[in-house]
Amino acid sequence: MTELSVEKIIKATGGELLTQDSKTFHGVSIDTRTLKEGELFFAIRGDRFDGHDFLEDALRKGGGAVVDTKPGMLPQGKVLIYVADTLRSLQDLAHYLREERDIPVVAVTGSNGKTTTKEMLYSILSRKYKTLRNEGNLNNHIGLPLTLMKLDPDDEIIVLEMGMNASGEIRKLCEIARPSHGVITNIGAAHIGLLGSYEAVRAAKFEIIDGLRVVAVNADDRFLMQGLNEIIGFSGQIITFALKNTNHDGGSHHADVTAGNLQPTDEGTDFELEHAGKDPVRIRLGVHGLFNIYNALAASAVSLSLGVEMEDIKAGLENYSAFPMRFEITVKNDITIINDSYNANLSSTKESLLELVRLGSRSRKVAVLGDMLELGTFTDDSHREVGRIISDLGLDVFIAVGEKMCLAAGECIHSRGLNKLPDVYCFNDAESAGREISGIVQQKDMILIKGSRSMTMEKIIKDMTDAV
Repeated sequence: MTELSVEKIIKATGGELLTQDSKTFHGVSIDTRTLKEGELFFAIRGDRFDGHDFLEDALRKGGGAVVDTKPGMLPQGKVLIYVADTLRSLQDLAHYLREERDIPVVAVTGSNGKTTTKEMLYSILSRKYKTLRNEGNLNNHIGLPLTLMKLDPDDEIIVLEMGMNASGEIRKLCEIARPSHGVITNIGAAHIGLLGSYEAVRAAKFEIIDGLRVVAVNADDRFLMQGLNEIIGFSGQIITFALKNTNHDGGSHHADVTAGNLQPTDEGTDFELEHAGKDPVRIRLGVHGLFNIYNALAASAVSLSLGVEMEDIKAGLENYSAFPMRFEITVKNDITIINDSYNANLSSTKESLLELVRLGSRSRKVAVLGDMLELGTFTDDSHREVGRIISDLGLDVFIAVGEKMCLAAGECIHSRGLNKLPDVYCFNDAESAGREISGIVQQKDMILIKGSRSMTMEKIIKDMTDAV
């Protein structure tokens, strides 16, 4: 980890040293519960907390703090740095550390698949380079700078997932991290309720492009490609990845990185990774879902641009394992459970339903879906669209959880698609669905469980597995 001298911190933040002590720190923290000796505490102000309330505890545990309110009494033997805004100073220090290193920084964004793509990239790149990445979902204006604070002198590449809830947020993250390479996985409905339109979501994701040397994009996403073609002045390299090999006009288009000869397995999917000028390699991916093939292609495209050979990409992808609650498949008492309960929007729900049909061709197919949140004025229409999709797919059972998903249930019943109507059940919440689900499901069923995070759909899985 990079050493942080008081002089460096002052230079990066423009702060004022209030005490006479001078130390070298070996990391930073914003949480006194996890603050370690030798770390510098940043007293961040949040919506529900103020780090200044814990300053006494922070100084007792650690060697110093950064504050934006001068305390009445100065501590002895501790470093105290005064700044105008502690969050901005955290970001400024992270930017300073990044600018000290002339190494590639890969930024990953998109409506779906960001975390998986980032983790696949890490699995590939870390075979050849010492790689830093943001862990979990530390992908925002606080988590990203905290990740950059962990930069070691011998790190060779940084991989950063970038999330957003509003226009301008990705631009700010890019100002901090100065990425050289980027990935846009897709453009979908995530956060559409906060931004107001698909065009606004796309524009927010495209904030990642400014200043990139290389950007990898999904050529099968017509809306993404249409927007990319409208951008004027991007001088970097565009690398495309695709399964369908069609462009946004519907014509033939050979993407730079493709997957062919897909074969489902019990563990995931086998496919041929192809790139012009290189011999194709057969990859056994240990996760299910066509969407994960796209994530693997995105990670492969960037890795190739960074000089990674196909065999190392193969090894990295085959070493990747799924994250909990992201299309995680388990079997108990002859019932297959697909736990995709981490989050949901219209795009990801549709893809998961299609995968349920693809995997469950010999099983009774059961969809247990919770409300999709943060859709704003699109909420009712999006849930009704889910109902129409389920009606067309010919599922056997649809269990709707939540007020809005019950709209989907009603739409499913009235749509009466080409296939037989599924058995439909509606519940107010995960608790009530969990109490009844064991009487609905049967042995040999394949069950998809998905919903927005706050719907706590994983409770249904626990109730069901406890009962069967």
